[in-house]
Formats: sequence, C-alpha cells, structure tokens
Amino acid sequence: MIPQHDEAKLSPARPLNRQDYRTLALAALGGALEFYDFIIFVFFALVIGKLFFPPDMPDWLRQFQTFGIFAAGYLARPLGGIVMAHFGDKLGRKRMFTLSIVLMAVPTLLMGMLPTYASIGIAAPLALLALRILQGAAIGGEVPGAWVFVAEHVPARHTGYACGTLTAGLTAGILLGSLLATLINSSFSPAQISNWAWRLPFLVGGIFGLLAMYLRQWLQETPVFAEMQARKALADELPLKTVLREHKRAVIISMLLTWLLSAAIVVVILMTPTYLQKQFGLDAATTLKANSLATIALIAGCMAAGRTIDRIGSGLTFIVGSLLLGACSYHFYTSMASDDSQLYALYSLTGLSVGIVGAVPFVMVRAFPPAVRFSGLSFSYNVAYAIFGGLTPMAVSLWLKADPLAPAHYVVSLCGMGVLLGIYLLLSESPQRADSASANC
Repeated sequence: MIPQHDEAKLSPARPLNRQDYRTLALAALGGALEFYDFIIFVFFALVIGKLFFPPDMPDWLRQFQTFGIFAAGYLARPLGGIVMAHFGDKLGRKRMFTLSIVLMAVPTLLMGMLPTYASIGIAAPLALLALRILQGAAIGGEVPGAWVFVAEHVPARHTGYACGTLTAGLTAGILLGSLLATLINSSFSPAQISNWAWRLPFLVGGIFGLLAMYLRQWLQETPVFAEMQARKALADELPLKTVLREHKRAVIISMLLTWLLSAAIVVVILMTPTYLQKQFGLDAATTLKANSLATIALIAGCMAAGRTIDRIGSGLTFIVGSLLLGACSYHFYTSMASDDSQLYALYSLTGLSVGIVGAVPFVMVRAFPPAVRFSGLSFSYNVAYAIFGGLTPMAVSLWLKADPLAPAHYVVSLCGMGVLLGIYLLLSESPQRADSASANC
C-alpha cells in the first residue's frame, strides 16, 4: 500500500478561491509556453532530419537518428530534474519553477539560428544534440516542479483538479506547437520550409520563454513549503537519499504510471502525425490539423480526469481510463490502415482518452511527504521518462519495419499495465478509507 500524504491541516476543505484560480492559470500558461519549446522539435522531425544529416543516408536511419536527438532531451531530464528538485526541497518551489524557464528559452532560440549540415557538416547535428540536452535538463525540473507547486497551493480535496489543470496547460503547449506547425505547412511551400521557415517556431519559442519568465514573477511560494520552512521541518539530509531509502514502493508505482503517460503522449500525440504521413501517405497539413483537434480533446480529458480522481479515487479512475484509452487507440490505428475518412473524429476521441494522463500526478504527489516530495516525484518521473519516453520513438520506429500497427500494439500493451496499476491502487485505497472511517467514528 502507498501511504497518502496530504496537508489537510494546512489546506482545509474549503472551495477554490480567486487566488487559487489565479495561481493555476499562471502556472498552466507558463507551463504551456515552456512545453511548447520542448516539443516543437518533433513536429519538424522530417525536415530537421533532411537538413542536419547527410543527404545520402538511408531514410529509415535518418529518421532513427533524428528521433535519437529528440530522445536525448528525455535522457537529460533526470540530471536536471534531480538537481532542481534538490534545491526545490531545500530552498523553495518557486525559485526552481522560475529557473527552468531560462534554461529552456535560450537553447530554443539558438536552435532557430543553427547552421545546417550543408554549412558546417557533422558539427550541425552535434550542436543540435547539445541544445536538446539543455532543453531536457530544463523540462526535467519544470514538469514535476509545476505539479508540486499547484498541488501545494490548493485545498487537499482539489489536488486532482489542480494537477489535471496543470497537465492540461502543459498539453496546451503541444497544441501551440501543432497549430504553429499547421500554419507553417499551410502558408509555405516545402522548399520554403526547408530553406528558412522551419526556423520560425524555434525563434517564436524563445519569445514564449521570456513571456513565461515574466508571468512567473507574480506567483507566490507554496503554503506547504512556507510552513515547513517556518517550522524548520525541511529535509535534514539529501532529500533523494531519503526517497530511495524510505519510499521505494512509491517510486516504483510512480515510474510505472510515468511509463503509461509517456506511451500515451509520445506515441499517440507526438509521433502520430509523422506516422500517418510516412505509413499512409497523408499530407502534413491534414495530419497536423487532426493532431490539433486531438490535443484540444486531450486538454479537456486531462481536466476531466483530474475532477474524476478527486471524486472516485485513483483505482477506479485508472481502471476505466486505461480501458478507454486502449479501446480508442486500437480502433483509431486499425481504422487508419483501411480507411482514413474518419481521421478527425477518431483522432479526437483518442486524444480525449489520452486525458487519463491528467490523473497521473495526483498519485505521485500524494505518494511522497512534503519534505522530499519534489525530489521523490522528480526522480521517479524523470528517470522513467528518460527510459520509456526517450526510447519509445526509436523502439516504435524500428518495430514499424516489421509491424505497420506497432503504435497500436505498444499503446494497448501499456494500457493493460494501467489496468493492473488501477487494481493495485483500488486495493490500496480500501484500507485507507477504512482507517479514515474509523478515525471519524
């Protein structure tokens, strides 16, 4: 059983107030702008692959190496996340929440200015790789820090809604990327995109980063951290050491939930536009429009999942949500293989079902005590995402050589794991509810 750590005494069962909504809005908007910077790369993967690798390289190898650079951002997340989480548990959530913006905006801006392989040869992909690693370090602190930040600001009974709303904000960054990629593919010819227009989304991303940094100056430190600081209840030793010694079960569950999250986001949302173009010959503009609709549905799904988990608990939420995601995604991919006339409707429905990822941070935030929460969540999430999220694009790309429905089979497999995790969480919740009922008698 995973112990549930909340701050009921610090955040009584009150309704959300104006300050809560303001904090959620600013945190979600800032997260959207930063997440845009991190994922815009994937929407131009085909163009970047042609520009940053030798022209005589086999197409499958070029795609594999391009996604390898994309994956490097995920592989760099643990280091950035662990370092920033350490200081987040020691010095405060807000400071690290703001620092991550700078570490993201500068590399994104530089990506838009990079010379290509035709100009500087092998130095081009190496420079791209270095900037991608810096982006990964930044996002490693951003995502877990954002979840902890909003969860510690709202009343305990609204934790799911806060985490779901923040996750919706992060996925809105994907929508921004998809919309801008759609606009560029619709407004410029393929030759213009290859020559210069591919740089625009990265340059815009640098401006987004500066805007996000400005917005975050209006946020306040979380009441939970402020209270711990006042009571001198901060971690005495290295927070990560405490996590690995005392919270192993919470780490394992958090990592498995992150695997489910990475499968849903990376495969269904980020890789699918390129997959539809390569596998079924759909044009870029059409697939990106469909992706935008799916991402809008995902934003709604994240908020719905957050509301649901507050009401019925994590066990039932993950059982039902995983079954829904598995059914919708399998139907979508198999339908595209035979008839793409329902692309928009089926991709939107699948995007809505991906919203189960909005419930993931609820479990992780509750699994660790406040003194080591940032470190516990950051370590679990970033290490798991580095392994599963980082290797997924390459693994699915290789799998596609033998199985044209590899994305469907991968996602469905992870949904099966999601159901098993839901059953475990449901069984864990039963004793806790019994203990709570006994305490109230």
